[in-house]
Amino acid sequence: FFLGCGAYKHHVPASVDHIIQRGEFLTAYTPYQPEIAQGTLQVMFEFQTQVARLLGTDVANASMYDGSTACWEAIGMARRITKRAKAILSGGLHPHYVSVAKTMAKYTGDTLVTAVPELTVEPDTAKLIDLIDDETSCVVVQYPDILGRISDLSALAAACQAKKALLVAVVTEPVALGAIKSPGEMGADIVVGEGQSIGVGLQFGGPYVGLFGCKEKYVRQMPGRLTGETVDAEGKRGFVLTLSTREQHIRREKATSNICTSSVLCALAWSVHMTLLGEKGLRQLAALNHAGASAAADRLAQVSGVELVTPTFFNEFTLKLPKEARPVVRELADRGILAGVSLGRLYPGEGALENGLVVAVTETTTAEDVETLAAALQEVLA
Repeated sequence: FFLGCGAYKHHVPASVDHIIQRGEFLTAYTPYQPEIAQGTLQVMFEFQTQVARLLGTDVANASMYDGSTACWEAIGMARRITKRAKAILSGGLHPHYVSVAKTMAKYTGDTLVTAVPELTVEPDTAKLIDLIDDETSCVVVQYPDILGRISDLSALAAACQAKKALLVAVVTEPVALGAIKSPGEMGADIVVGEGQSIGVGLQFGGPYVGLFGCKEKYVRQMPGRLTGETVDAEGKRGFVLTLSTREQHIRREKATSNICTSSVLCALAWSVHMTLLGEKGLRQLAALNHAGASAAADRLAQVSGVELVTPTFFNEFTLKLPKEARPVVRELADRGILAGVSLGRLYPGEGALENGLVVAVTETTTAEDVETLAAALQEVLA
């Protein structure tokens, strides 16, 4: 199993599923007098704390639907903050996220400047910097990007700041942040992501959980809900909904978002898994992923005609095959091997990308799996 591109097969401890099936969590709904559900609010508070620390942001909300929703909400948030409506989307941003943004932009008046990725060692950072002007609300980049590439976002953050635009970073594989610097540390104003790879599992595509963090000065424009810690009249520790700028709570025209139920059960699964890992465990998990992916990239690059396009990556990398990747993937699937995601499938009609194959390796991938793929790929390409 070598599929990735935004959804990853990681081991989820059995205790995660056991805990989220407790009746208080599984059937409870945040009441409209939320303070009577202290357990639910504390779960949200702990989740927010973990997300903010992972993303490197000052604050984080109580979850979004998924990564693509969070990405769009970040674009909308940037529009409200900057009073501008042109968003520049990196070619390295997942095409499904771009598609969601395009759908929503039809009804909001946002202008989206988009591109497709190029099979190059470095992402399109220099091109993005050149595109930023006085009409730009935000620049949206994925980290690591759709091809698996990792780059320093500091220069891009500085370029955005110079033009009073915001930098939005999208993380589709949060395990990577156990090994590499967080976007918030590099100056990103808003950091969003897909939390699926921690605690949630693949689940045939959903439900997933969106992560959303930002700098504190922008907190009142953040969508969703924010839980805060306080003390009650007797001096006991308690939790409250500090900000709920959703249209269910305030006048629609004043709301930051019309997002409704947050993915709190999935957020709980994420938080339980993250708690079980701890900081040391997350770093070890990230190291396992990177080591396995590095070994796999070295082995697959030895297959005749195969070229490693992305030498700098976390647990996902792009190969350039000597022929179109889609039929190769289909033939390997017939042999019981899910070899990766062909770029031709994600970008139909883009001839320059049709030989690209994105391969993901996690802690569940064995050396035998890699050898099986390499041998089968050699036969199929012969």
